[in-house]
Amino acid sequence: MTAMMLSLLFFGAGALAAALPGRFRRFPAGPLAAVLGSAAGLFSGLACLLSGDAWDFTAAWRLPLGYVHVGEDALSALFVALISLVGLLAAVYGHGYLGRDKGDGKKATSFCWFNILMASMLLVCLARDGFLFLVAWEIMALSSFFLVVFDHEKPGVLRAGWIYLVATHLGTALLLVMFLLLGRGGDLDFSRLGASGATASVVFLAALVGFGTKAGFAPFHVWLPEAHPAAPSHVSALMSGVMIKTGIYGLLRALSFLGAPEPWWGWVLVGIGVASGVYGVLFALAQHDLKRLLAYHSVENIGIIALGLGLGVLGSATGHPVVAALGFCGGLLHVVNHGIFKSLLFMGAGSALHATGTREMDRMGGLMKHMPVTGAAFLVGAAAICALPPLNGFVSEFLVYAAAFTCLSARASVWSGLAVIAGLALIGGLAAACFTKAFGVVFLGEPRTKLTACESPRSMTWPMAALALLCLAIGLSAPFMAGLVMPAAKLLAPGAAFASPVAIAEMTAGVSLAAALLAGLVLLFALLRKRLLRGRTVRSSLTWDCGYAAPSARMQYTASSYAMPVVGMFRLLLGTRVHADPPEGLFPKGASLESHTEDLMMRRIYGPVAGVLSGLADRFRLLQQGRTHLYILYIVLAILFLFLWNLAG
Repeated sequence: MTAMMLSLLFFGAGALAAALPGRFRRFPAGPLAAVLGSAAGLFSGLACLLSGDAWDFTAAWRLPLGYVHVGEDALSALFVALISLVGLLAAVYGHGYLGRDKGDGKKATSFCWFNILMASMLLVCLARDGFLFLVAWEIMALSSFFLVVFDHEKPGVLRAGWIYLVATHLGTALLLVMFLLLGRGGDLDFSRLGASGATASVVFLAALVGFGTKAGFAPFHVWLPEAHPAAPSHVSALMSGVMIKTGIYGLLRALSFLGAPEPWWGWVLVGIGVASGVYGVLFALAQHDLKRLLAYHSVENIGIIALGLGLGVLGSATGHPVVAALGFCGGLLHVVNHGIFKSLLFMGAGSALHATGTREMDRMGGLMKHMPVTGAAFLVGAAAICALPPLNGFVSEFLVYAAAFTCLSARASVWSGLAVIAGLALIGGLAAACFTKAFGVVFLGEPRTKLTACESPRSMTWPMAALALLCLAIGLSAPFMAGLVMPAAKLLAPGAAFASPVAIAEMTAGVSLAAALLAGLVLLFALLRKRLLRGRTVRSSLTWDCGYAAPSARMQYTASSYAMPVVGMFRLLLGTRVHADPPEGLFPKGASLESHTEDLMMRRIYGPVAGVLSGLADRFRLLQQGRTHLYILYIVLAILFLFLWNLAG
């Protein structure tokens, strides 16, 4: 508990120091406090996970609806450790990404909100009272909003920020409903929250929408591809890597209040998982903005997490402990893995943006020659998100696959198992196509425009290298990681038999052994190649060129042309608009191909609804004349109406 309190103290002091005026802003107090606070939080989370010792603390200070009640169990500790790990590396990365604070205080202000965001995310995981939880949730929403609009002078940033703010508060409205239904006599202490029967199902749906909006479940994801590209890249890494996971944490914590789950809750989670995964990867494939592409992949991976948790709920509801164990462990481990490789990918994208000044993939190309560390780190993250061995993404998706196949063999929710297997297979293939496009267009080939690029400073490359090594380390230590998330998984199946951790450890041991053999084989071939080429002159030359020996960047695939065969297969869903100017004549002067894909939900649902509401709001402008005496008249009339209402009552 001491380490956790120290962590919150560091974040509070860092936010205060970064907000002070004058010369204090020139000292990097904000980044330093963020690093120290994250280190203390990481220690607290890992200590709780490894020792199994939970703690609970209640202060004498009374809140309007309860006491200040915080605590840390295995579920909280897992998220605390992940938030702290990513926050530590993002703080170091952000210090280099934002550069020197040239007297305008923007960097100090950014780290003020960064520290507040870190403290609020940890408080969300530690809160044991509904009122404190909602306060921390609201602080998290507001601080992340100010980080999203950091570059508010750029086009589209304020729009993205407002979309995020509206979406997150609509989700919060559902959380208020959830706590009102869970609270008994106004008591919101977690130990006394509960519901059963039809009320439990309503609470589950409210939690699913409220927390799912923050997590990025489709169709509540529309803020995510807008806000993540607009934010600074270290903030994008923090939001995509861990902030959206607070939605997953909240949903799991809500499930723990409801006792034995209903089977249809698991079917709903599986359905949302398949929809989010396929929807996210398809729209990612159609993007040209690198950070927007990565944002849609957050929707995809949140879908994969939902698949694992859905199978876990089904296994718990139908009395199949192996399915429950594999599903919950796979989902929770993918929470950790996605936090690591998605943070790595956003940092890699930020490094490319920092060097080139653009997020458009078709303006990049050939960056691997000038930015080898960034390119190698991005390649590791791309392979991990595609669930390729021997990296971490493969381990968690293997557990989800194992849960689905166990459903088939045990004849438990066969259709759900088939849906998960088919969905994961389709998602995996499309993700591989998407990241061959992203890595190939950005880092391979020749530059498409005259951009000068050089490797990012060490404060940016070291966090990327650390995350890349973690991707490999988790892939090679699957039994340890499965054992690490197992205590949190057990909390999600109260009263149900749970599979033996030994059985899951034996299963994942084979995965780690195969991963180690693959990694060793790659290393062996690399050493063999180096030995064979020792003392020999190695030259590079053009490949077979059809008789043309002067290729240019215009002969390379663009992001649109590479993805067009796959995008064309799903054009009815994506609604992609293609503008083509084909070559004409024997000696054409030019040709072009452009494609534009807007978010389906924003185009068909949220955009039209917002337009109707805006039109209705315009009709009330007659009441807002800007005249103070008219507003006073409104107040007097309202008071008179209430007075008459009270007399009539």
